[in-house]
Amino acid sequence: MIIGIILAAGAARRMGKLKQLLPLAEKPMVWHVASAACRSHLAAVRLVTGAESAAVSDAVLDLPLSVIHNPDWCQGQSTSLIAGLQGLPPGADAVLFMLADQPLVTPELINSLIAVFEASGKSIVCPVHDGQRGLPVLFSLRKWQNALNTLAGDQGARSIIAAHPGEIGQVAVESPELFEDVDTPDDYRRMCGRFPQPPQ
Repeated sequence: MIIGIILAAGAARRMGKLKQLLPLAEKPMVWHVASAACRSHLAAVRLVTGAESAAVSDAVLDLPLSVIHNPDWCQGQSTSLIAGLQGLPPGADAVLFMLADQPLVTPELINSLIAVFEASGKSIVCPVHDGQRGLPVLFSLRKWQNALNTLAGDQGARSIIAAHPGEIGQVAVESPELFEDVDTPDDYRRMCGRFPQPPQ
């Protein structure tokens, strides 16, 4: 059983507004990420909120997922990661961490990460383009749950990935677009161009 955890707690200070709620093709950005997760082979999906928690929760009301509020979100991404790990269902084998500002991630990519995890014996699986690793990233709970629960600050799980290259399984992706996130107004304008606009 593999559980998806979407990290959607940040205040997006570089954007000047909450990027999770910015519209793309008439849906909030976080909805596109959550929808891809819900349409994949993940057994369940969790969304971790922080800033403007009620508004972010409302944005995904029509999707079959659970929402977890992280009251400590100001202390960095690691607190949201740890919040998402709390109370996992019995039988959970792995978790897939996703970011709320990567709306180009597809169910097919998620399913490929799951397939490599199940077939390869690797305890970490991530997509790779031209030698560069990206997100989402999958972690075996048997191997990494304790380490994940002791992370601190705003670096997420990068330190674990960097320190254990031999544990990493890879999914090659043809286009770097799947890795694109939204951190600035220019990023958002580019992302809008990748989504079909509704007819006027």
